[in-house]
Amino acid sequence: MHHHNPDPDPYRTPGLTAGGGVPPGETPPAEGSTPWAGPEEVHNPATGWAAAPIVLIGVVVALCSAFFLAFAVAV
Repeated sequence: MHHHNPDPDPYRTPGLTAGGGVPPGETPPAEGSTPWAGPEEVHNPATGWAAAPIVLIGVVVALCSAFFLAFAVAV
């Protein structure tokens, strides 16, 4: 992988002074890109939910619904 400095080189970029500033009336160059800013990702986890959490949430919702239904009937 080739890494390079994302800042524009003031000696090769037109419109920049030696210190990297922009003289009045000039349009500054576009910002540099940093495509390699983070570590290389080698593991992409699976998307979506597994079956166990969905079943567990369904059981909890069913129990809560049954409790409130029984409470409403009892009152």
